[in-house]
Amino acid sequence: MNNVQLIGRLTRDVDMRYTQGENQTAVGRFTIAVDRPKKQDGTHETDFIDCFAFGKKAEVISQYFFKGSKIGVVGRIRIGSYIN
Repeated sequence: MNNVQLIGRLTRDVDMRYTQGENQTAVGRFTIAVDRPKKQDGTHETDFIDCFAFGKKAEVISQYFFKGSKIGVVGRIRIGSYIN
């Protein structure tokens, strides 16, 4: 099962675009900063996760969430690679 739940803050405003064609679909791209638990020496690390939302969800996220907003994301991880 490929399921992930993340809570973090938006690093910048959502980048909204729309697909081409008759049935345009909203595509929102954003990055969230997720803190890892503190280490024994008191330091912590942050992971930056790229996320995509589609359709009505993308429109709602871009309307109500801005840079620095805390957001919870539930979805699946997809890793892509390419050879140049």
